[in-house]
Amino acid sequence: MSTATKKGSQHYIDLEDAHGAHNYHPLPVVLERGDGVYVWDVEGKRYYDFLSAYSAVNQGHCHPSIVNAMSQQAQTLTLTSRAFHNDKLGVYEKYMTEYFGFDKVLPMNTGAEAVETAIKIARKWAYEKKGVAEHEAKIIVAENNFHGRTTTIISFSNDEVARKNFGPYTPGFIKIPYDDTAALEKALQEDNVAGFLVEPIQGEAGVYTPDDDYMRASQELCEKYNALFIADEIQTGIARTGALLAVCGKCDCAGHCEKQQATYAQPDVLILGKALSGGAYPVSAVLANNEIMNVIKPGQHGSTFGGNPVAAVVGMAALDVVKDEKLAQNARELGNYFRARINEYIETTDTVTLVRGRGLLNAIVINDTEEGDTAWNICLKLRDNGLLAKPTHGNIIRFAPPLVMTKEQLDACIDIIIKTLKSFE
Repeated sequence: MSTATKKGSQHYIDLEDAHGAHNYHPLPVVLERGDGVYVWDVEGKRYYDFLSAYSAVNQGHCHPSIVNAMSQQAQTLTLTSRAFHNDKLGVYEKYMTEYFGFDKVLPMNTGAEAVETAIKIARKWAYEKKGVAEHEAKIIVAENNFHGRTTTIISFSNDEVARKNFGPYTPGFIKIPYDDTAALEKALQEDNVAGFLVEPIQGEAGVYTPDDDYMRASQELCEKYNALFIADEIQTGIARTGALLAVCGKCDCAGHCEKQQATYAQPDVLILGKALSGGAYPVSAVLANNEIMNVIKPGQHGSTFGGNPVAAVVGMAALDVVKDEKLAQNARELGNYFRARINEYIETTDTVTLVRGRGLLNAIVINDTEEGDTAWNICLKLRDNGLLAKPTHGNIIRFAPPLVMTKEQLDACIDIIIKTLKSFE
């Protein structure tokens, strides 16, 4: 399209407003291109991406290895459905189970679908393996969770924006405070508990990071009471927090090195999505061992697109990038550096009260109420200064750049962030 006929940002914003459902409130910027840690708007302005599509783009925008794998497969075979076998699915399933250390994987497309799949597996396991009476299974969840927006999932959310006027709600869930093992043990003592579904870090709640031993203690309690420990690593997994999986939090070994066995929490059911494709394609997965996954029989669960050939090769390419480019290690080192520099700034100001996170999943708490607009206005100013981020829960700004970022790039970004925050002092 020539410069003379090219439309500006407002044109595309108006199109969305006129013809799309108003179920999002985006930052007013219209992006048309991405490469690595950068994105460009339709006017050609370059920005650092500090959201990474909610951690789907851990490998950077348009990573050539992932794009090439997708392009080549898309020219050969895109979809068979699961009515037939294809030559990529079994290869992908073997790769995934060996990569994460499980017997079986059930491929889906989106994160919410994967969570729904895990819920179904947990309930069926409870009925067929634990002896819970049918329709009586309960799943424990944490307050302030975010696992998606399907009817079942919002049924155990306490986010009234996501819940209000969408009932009646699905029963069978017990809500407890997050990062509270005493509350978890009390809930596990109730009758008919199938499992505990939890995020290792609550991203949407403002990157709320629990005590270091919370995951391990939760696993041990689930084991004690014969309930499944179900880890939702859709946002925190795939190297984002400085480890392959956040339930470990110490290294990128997925718990397979002896020195980490004391701290590693092995989920009974692992839920993955987002960066499982590097942002190139909808790919999600649920992993479990045979004694759990084998409760699913033909016809009992499925997806037309789940496990399609393009998704299979994209998933393998995306995970190869994580391993080959040592993204977990990079996230761990840069995350420590980011929090140290922001903490230095916090000592000099009242604008920001706290920085928290792990790896390159971080957030700052703005000195304002949840109902205030300071965080939104800061994000608008960050945009003007060449960096894109978004508030969550009103006064919290989440910072999650692609994990391919260099220290030099991160320094430039921190300079932008501090410069912008100072303008609000």
